[in-house]
Amino acid sequence: MKNMPKLLILFLLNASAIYAQTSTKPSPFTTSKWKKFATKSYTIQYPDQWDLDTSKQFGTSFILFSPLEGPKDQFKENVNMISQNISGQAIDLKQITEMSMDQLKKMITNPVVIENKKLKNGNIEYQRLIYTGDQGSYHLKWEQYYMIIGDNAYVLTMTCEKTKFALYQAMGEKILNSFIVSK
Repeated sequence: MKNMPKLLILFLLNASAIYAQTSTKPSPFTTSKWKKFATKSYTIQYPDQWDLDTSKQFGTSFILFSPLEGPKDQFKENVNMISQNISGQAIDLKQITEMSMDQLKKMITNPVVIENKKLKNGNIEYQRLIYTGDQGSYHLKWEQYYMIIGDNAYVLTMTCEKTKFALYQAMGEKILNSFIVSK
């Protein structure tokens, strides 16, 4: 349990990973080709126009970045994941969610929780949290999935500019829902 606050702080920080860049790629909404990122522990699929970063910055296992939409776009919408071994710790989805919501109030300006719901994808039960808030000059919206599978807690996060969330939500959820833990 003592490592759990570290996990929560890290995923909240990485959830707002912001990269201003000048190059652009084709629209992130018109892809039909997908890539697969696979490790010995999990796989996830993502649009071939998105960039995969496995540098583990901000404590992430990976970050997927959307292409910029044009020269005025300063924020790359993204999906990332953090995992932590929680063996020996009596922790469940409800506790992870409660701790996360406490951290939101400390890490994000003007946080507003829109949805906090337990869902199921196949045999995997997860908690989905959707919220908005400000980080610096950015008005953001997040969608997070919390899962406990075996001895590991996984936090998958999609981060978008608040005004673009509706444009990215279907694509982001397709990425989030493609996440599979290897047996």
